This record gives sequence, C-alpha cells and structure tokens, in this order.
Amino acid sequence: MNPLLVAKAYGAVQKQVSGLNDEAQRTNDVGAAFSKVLNGAMEQTMKTTQNAEAQMVAHSQGKADLIDAVTAVSTAEASLESVIAIRDQVISAYQEILRMPI
Repeated sequence: MNPLLVAKAYGAVQKQVSGLNDEAQRTNDVGAAFSKVLNGAMEQTMKTTQNAEAQMVAHSQGKADLIDAVTAVSTAEASLESVIAIRDQVISAYQEILRMPI
C-alpha cells in the first residue's frame, strides 16, 4: 500500500464530502448528500478498476509499461479498500443503532 495513494484517495473523498456538506446544508437533505458520497465513491472505484484492467491488457499485449500497470492496480486497490472501509463503518453504525434501547 502506497501512502501517497492513500493520502490522495482520502483527499478526494474529503473534497467530495465538504462540497456535499455545503449542498446538504442548503437543501437540508443530509440523506441525499450521503447517498451522493457513496455513489461517487463507487463510481470512482469502478473507473479505477476498469483503468487497471485496461492497463493490464495493454501490458500483456506489449502496449504499456509494467510500471503503468502496477500503478493502476495499486490505485484500484486503494480505492477498493476505501470503499470497503466505508461499507464497514456503515454496517457498524447500523448495528449500533439496532442496539439502542427504545
């Protein structure tokens, strides 16, 4: 795991969250803003994964350097780990809500 890639991914998510927080305050619809953040994270993960796949195919055909393929795979891995971390936090929050006394 490259710390620089993780920092870039974290920074990108923070920009999305801060922009959506302003939007959520204007519309008072925090649920929609949260949904947009999750949707954006999933779309970004899909794009990085597709790019990694394309780089691997290009490398196997001799059209791309190995370093480009490895970098694309590392970026996709970092993006996927971010989505998994978000998923785990959402599940944890849901379980915490279920444990609340009524």
